[in-house]
Amino acid sequence: MKVHIRYFAVLRDRSGISEETIEVKFRSVRELIDELIVSRSLGLPSSLIRIALNGSFVDDQTLVKDGDEITLIPPVSGG
Repeated sequence: MKVHIRYFAVLRDRSGISEETIEVKFRSVRELIDELIVSRSLGLPSSLIRIALNGSFVDDQTLVKDGDEITLIPPVSGG
């Protein structure tokens, strides 16, 4: 199945891309995120990355379906 991934802030900088469509074999968001952390050298533990699936925040056990859009949002700070 194919999913569309969007990277924000430091995750975009570390991956070198802002978005991509990839073929996945994973069923849960957690499995997918863990693989992307390694393959895209994201450098953050998955527990710090917020996940939005099709525009809504989800927990990491949510199942991925063909055509889903997954947005990865790192911790942010501001002042």
